[in-house]
Amino acid sequence: MTSTIEPQVGAARKRKEDARLITGRTRWTDNIALPGMLHLAILRSPHASARIASIDVSAAKRRPGVVDVFSGADVKDIQGSLPCAWPVTEDIVHPVRPPLADGFVRHHGEAVAVVVARDRASAVDALEDIEVEYDPLAPVLDLRAAYEDTGLVHPDKGTNRSYTWIFDSADAGTGSSVRDAPAEVTINRQYVQQRLIPAFMEPRSVVVDPGMGEYTIWSATQIPHILRVFYALLTGVPEHKIRVIAPDVGGGFGGKLQVTPEELIAFLAAQRVGKPVKYTETRSDTMLSAHHGRDQLQDITLTAKRDGTLTGIHVKLIANMGAYLGLVGPGVPILGAFMYNSIYKVPAYRFECVGVFTNTTITDAYRGAGRPEATYAIERAMDELAAELDMDPIELRRKNWINADEFPFTTVAGLVYDSGDYDAATDKALDLFGYAELRAEQERRRAAGDPVQLGLGVSTYTEMCGLAPSRILGALRYAAGGWESASVRVLPTGKVEVVTGTSPHGQGHVTAWSQIVADELGVAFEDVEVLHGDTRTSHKGLDTYGSRSLAVGGVALVEACRKVRDKARVVAAHMLECSPDDLEFTGGAFRVRGTPDAARTVADAAFAVFAAHDLPDGVEASLDADATFDPQTFSFPHGTHLCATEVDTQTGHVRIRSYVAVDDVGRVVNPLIVEGQVHGGVAQGIAQALHEEAVYDAGGTLLTGSFVEYTIPSAADLPTIVSDRTETPATSNPLGVKGVGEAGAIAATPAVVNAIVDALRPYGVHDVPMPCTPERVWRAVKRGGVA
Repeated sequence: MTSTIEPQVGAARKRKEDARLITGRTRWTDNIALPGMLHLAILRSPHASARIASIDVSAAKRRPGVVDVFSGADVKDIQGSLPCAWPVTEDIVHPVRPPLADGFVRHHGEAVAVVVARDRASAVDALEDIEVEYDPLAPVLDLRAAYEDTGLVHPDKGTNRSYTWIFDSADAGTGSSVRDAPAEVTINRQYVQQRLIPAFMEPRSVVVDPGMGEYTIWSATQIPHILRVFYALLTGVPEHKIRVIAPDVGGGFGGKLQVTPEELIAFLAAQRVGKPVKYTETRSDTMLSAHHGRDQLQDITLTAKRDGTLTGIHVKLIANMGAYLGLVGPGVPILGAFMYNSIYKVPAYRFECVGVFTNTTITDAYRGAGRPEATYAIERAMDELAAELDMDPIELRRKNWINADEFPFTTVAGLVYDSGDYDAATDKALDLFGYAELRAEQERRRAAGDPVQLGLGVSTYTEMCGLAPSRILGALRYAAGGWESASVRVLPTGKVEVVTGTSPHGQGHVTAWSQIVADELGVAFEDVEVLHGDTRTSHKGLDTYGSRSLAVGGVALVEACRKVRDKARVVAAHMLECSPDDLEFTGGAFRVRGTPDAARTVADAAFAVFAAHDLPDGVEASLDADATFDPQTFSFPHGTHLCATEVDTQTGHVRIRSYVAVDDVGRVVNPLIVEGQVHGGVAQGIAQALHEEAVYDAGGTLLTGSFVEYTIPSAADLPTIVSDRTETPATSNPLGVKGVGEAGAIAATPAVVNAIVDALRPYGVHDVPMPCTPERVWRAVKRGGVA
């Protein structure tokens, strides 16, 4: 049989996943119910810093329905220390981090004791009967005070400084020294990246079934494969006796890229009682103890010639690690280190970062992981330079960015950007935005003294994603690699099962992977089944984060498909009585060159292999194939985002009037998914600019412990986002894809804040701290006065 399959890559296919997800036909971790399953509740510290004088669990143990109660002291010899997979320097200070506090608590919300009960309500009720006596200590909360070692989070370490990491273009041989950079104009600014909380839809949950010495673990995680490895390393249970399943996962944004205390606590509890146990956190538990994001102090200096040509960038960063080191927390600002130069040709660059401890929840990866922070600083500083030189901010950027004919381009940070066209993306964005008309309106409003001023914000960004080449990660002291794996199984009836090492939590992998396979193998989109998230099914993978799924996992899938095709070609040639060299794969089938009606499909070959009645000599009865892809470089999406804000100078109210996003993510597999990713990222970037901030009081108590206090925007708070694309395919992979998951979150925040500051420049304002609440905007106006 023969067929012609319409191309699927590039088609706006609705997601296969959605019908099941939106109708509730899902399997979240908290939905799992096993025979004899018990429930956990965790007692958390009310103090940011304290010595634990005593813990009495006797009354809690007598509660009806309670099976076990234990504290850190009870598991002291077996609980170990939670891992850090990215010790960025050889001399990094890495304090012990027990899943259950042992002797001291270091942040509000740290786990102190656990109740195991027959139902969740009994477990929660029994927490009231655990008596803990604390000796409170003065917490270290201010980041600059922590940097100066004014009070110590871990007195035994003698310092709050975990590491110092430096990149200097002069030392690396990628540029000259910033000390020698010509400085006709110097811009120095200090920016605060406020602490954010990844507000994923589904709170974290874990179920551990000890079985008969073979552990099955369901977890709402982004990293089932990595979690399995660390379970084995931390518990001593052989890896082949551990199965980790990430079922449907309701969002992550990096917040589920972690080996959590709760996952280890549940494992310990299951070992102790010999039965399955479940822990599902409340939203307040999430806010308290799931890792936070951002939280950096940025000092950035730009030097330039009077004509606007950049001559140097110098960045000094203090990054808050929280009370301990997270799984990849130290590496987050290091990822940003390679992006402060952004899309600009800069001859000299120096980056210095100090990671410090405070008595707060740990920080770790949050959508973009270091790249949004870097983009914010350089794009804000570029606007400040433009204002100082009385240049249009677009004109200044054009003067300094890499031109399309200069790719591939080696940056001052040592990365090789393979492709891009910043002019094309910017020109399209300006046209959609109506930039010239809005500038004219802005001038009219300023001349009229309108109390509601119009501001225009620009953000031209790039990022390094497709994390990452293993050799580069190794050079940066990251514990794992950057490869990804895929398997393709062709069933006798021509249907295809794909096993991927990536682990989606809302990205649409099932749909996009089906589109890729349909084109590569000439099968119907509906005939592809994608299996993921179970280490028993998908035994090999490095999971999902850093916009790596398509650019790494998708390419591994392509390579596996092409191995299948190579096998099928031999069988098809035998069926057509020709040489494999005489066949071309076109229109979804193998066709004899010059005789296109003589054709066989992969499905034809699959059935022939199944029957195995007449295979060529030496050909095995299988079309299945595996592939592992390790990229040679990162991928570099880019784009231009423009924002227009109306700012009421009398009340401080900010309204986003229009927002345009033009992104270049290389070849697009599914434009609907791309548009959704961009819109979601922009929403998170706007949220940082205007709404979100985790706040502690003077005693270290988290004041934003629920959505009553921690403001996330609803659809009603967001503008209509006009999005479009340009396309310069990546040259580093056969799909030509880059990455899109983090783009909106990287670009949006500086675009919004630049627009607000642009509106207020006539009032002498050159910065508004994030989030730019009405009060902060109003105070900035009052402090600045009329210029």
